[in-house]
Parts: sequence; structure tokens; C-alpha cells
Amino acid sequence: MPQPHAAKPAVLVTAAKLAPEAVSILEAAGYAVPCTSGYPSEAELLAAIAKHHPVALLHRQGIINGAVMDAAAPALRVIARHGAGVDGIDLPAAEARGLTVTRAAGANSRSVAEHAMALMLSLLKDLPSVAAGMRQGLWEKTSRMTRDVEGVSLGLVGYGAIGSKVARFADAFGMRIAAYDPLLPAGPLPGPGERIADLPALLARSEVLSLHCPLEPGTRGMIGGGELAALPRGAILVHTARGGIVDEAALLAALDSGHIAWAGIDVFANEPLENASPLRGHPRILSTPHLAANTPLGAVGMSTGAAESIVAVLAGRLPALPGAVVIPGGLREAA
Repeated sequence: MPQPHAAKPAVLVTAAKLAPEAVSILEAAGYAVPCTSGYPSEAELLAAIAKHHPVALLHRQGIINGAVMDAAAPALRVIARHGAGVDGIDLPAAEARGLTVTRAAGANSRSVAEHAMALMLSLLKDLPSVAAGMRQGLWEKTSRMTRDVEGVSLGLVGYGAIGSKVARFADAFGMRIAAYDPLLPAGPLPGPGERIADLPALLARSEVLSLHCPLEPGTRGMIGGGELAALPRGAILVHTARGGIVDEAALLAALDSGHIAWAGIDVFANEPLENASPLRGHPRILSTPHLAANTPLGAVGMSTGAAESIVAVLAGRLPALPGAVVIPGGLREAA
């Protein structure tokens, strides 16, 4: 006789839903898949853990800290990130507890790269203000000029799965591409563009600066007032990486001064973004609610990548997805 649903080991999803394809993968492997609400607090996570005793956490939203990990001990074996960025997981705490941490590396890269290009093109063409003028009854046929995309200097901070795709898209538009990425092996870029050895040199030449690096101690606050001032006057900032990389107060000041013409932002230091935040209504910011990866291919890829990693780790195997293992934990010998 099949076991009742409640008797199955649980994979707790730290969000209100998970793609059905990923749920099917986990259920077929014999796991129950309860969810929290969206952006669960620590208190809610602790309550959900006490109820379900999960063997794995599939992390979409909220913060997974040491207290959450301890509450799930000793059953918890793996934390799988629904996406590439793992800044919402306390990695030192996970490593200290022997937990395996994985991520769905590259699963959403095309979706995010497309979103970055959409923001970039919209702002190069002044579309937010043009559209606002149309709503106000203006007809700026002869009074407004927008920019040519061809020949614009694009600076990329990060040339991984997402940044390299942005480079290929931008190359098709005839942009002049340069990139700074100290994590790449020595040598030329593995795609379009010129490799730049240091960030200040990249900033000085970037009419558009697009960020595609992880959030970690070395990148937190990396783009502050000094870095924004180093960009050419009238530059555009596109930010689809992780909140916390950009000093948001400094960005607002640079926009208000006119030194930065536009900013397209999908990620914020505190999410969800407060209703009263000036980042929501600033006339020179095109903001979106951290949805760059929310396309059918992106969402399913992240969900199934995380689910498949959980199934593999709990079976004692390395995940098939390249670059999935962040901390080997119990897989240390296999890794």
C-alpha cells in the first residue's frame, strides 16, 4: 500500500509556488513538496520546518541562515537555490554544518540577458519619457532625437553565462563591447568584446554599464558614488545582477545631478521594494520587480535544475547540471 502523502520526506519550497515540472520531478522521486508564502520571514520558515521536517530546502525567496538550518537538523541535507545567486543563503553556516548547497547555474541566463538588453535598448531610445509624453498629449516628432545603438560603448561587469550572452546580443547591434571579469581565466574574452584589466578603466569608457556579477563581500557596494562619477556624463546603468552591488543612494544622487541619464534596475538591496522607495517613481529609472528570469524557459529551467539537484544529492550523486555544486557538504568525496 502506498504511504500517505504526509509520511513522505519533504522538500520545502521557500516561496508560494514552484513550477509544476519541478514538482513532478520531486514527487516522482518520492518527496512531498510543501510551500511557504512569498518572501517568508524567519518565523514562518521556522514554523514550516517544525511542521514538515524537510530533508531539503528549495530556496526561492527569504533568507536561509544558521538558525533556519539548525531548526531543520538533523534531517536537512541539501539547500538548492532556484537560480544562480546564492547570497540569500549563509554559505559559511551551511559549510560548517556539512550541508550541500547547489544552484541552477545558467538555467536562466538567456532570460536575464534578454531583459538586460530590453532595458538597455529602451533607455538608449528614451522610451520611458517618450511614452510619458505621448500619454500627456505631446507629439515629439520633430523636437526629440534619440540615440543610435550602433557604436555605443557597452561595459560589462561580469562575463559569465549572462554577461557573455549580453555581449553576443549587443554585438549584433553593433555596440562596442568591453568587459571586466577577474574570475575569468587569463587571456582574451571567450566571446565578443575587449577584456579590460581593471574596473576604473572599464568605467571611463562605458556609455552603458551593465552588471552581471555575483553579490559577495568583494562586490557589495562596488558601484558607489565614485564609480558612478567615473562613468561618462549621460551614461546609462543597467542592473540585473543582485541587489546590494549598487549603492542606491549614490545612484539617486547621480541621476538627480544629471551625470547618469538613465538607470534600468531589476534588483534591489531590499526586496520586495518598499512602496515609498524613490527607486519606484524616479523619472529617470525604469524599474522592474526582479522578474528578469521570469519567462517560461527561465522559470522552468531554474525550478527543474534545483529539483534535479535535490534528487541527485539525496541519492548521493553529483547533480548533472554543470556548475551546480556550491558547497559539496555530504558530497565532498564525490565532488
